[in-house]
Amino acid sequence: MDLLPLVFSSGWASGVNAYLAVLVLGLSERFGSFADLPDALGRTEVLLAAAVMASIEFFADKIPYVDSTWDAISTIVRPAIGTTIALLVSGDATSLEQAGYAALGGGTALASHSVKAGGRLALNTSPEPFTNIAASLVEDIAVVGIVLVAIRHPWLAGAVCLVLLVVGLVLLRLALRLVRRGWRRWKNRTAPA
Repeated sequence: MDLLPLVFSSGWASGVNAYLAVLVLGLSERFGSFADLPDALGRTEVLLAAAVMASIEFFADKIPYVDSTWDAISTIVRPAIGTTIALLVSGDATSLEQAGYAALGGGTALASHSVKAGGRLALNTSPEPFTNIAASLVEDIAVVGIVLVAIRHPWLAGAVCLVLLVVGLVLLRLALRLVRRGWRRWKNRTAPA
């Protein structure tokens, strides 16, 4: 298995929904024939904990403002899980290589988490809950798809994650620019007489 794109892809997935990424990797290790996936991910207690937390996140992520609170709490958790997955899959690498993979996995998780959290904050400005539900379902499907593709075709998954990350960062930057522009206009408005 190619470690670099696998670490990058699993880091991206961890930044979007870390527990679901662990669950999919663990189930793939447990029931698939993937000798390169670490045994620790397929342990019963890991699968149970990941399933419980993925279930909680599934519902929390669909409710406006609750999702942003969950994202704020997950700012530490998601990169930590991305780093842990990177260390687990790079098991036989040298210490220096493992440090590089850990930084890549955690850094990618932090970047994709930032895109997700910023995008969800923007979605919370809409008065209806349907955009949150749709966005959350798309994110969940993307995480499952990326992790499954990364196991079989890591370079393809890595390329898709790179495109998603770059597009997400560009869109987030544009959204922040619009927010700043609106804020400046609001501050400079004339007071009623």
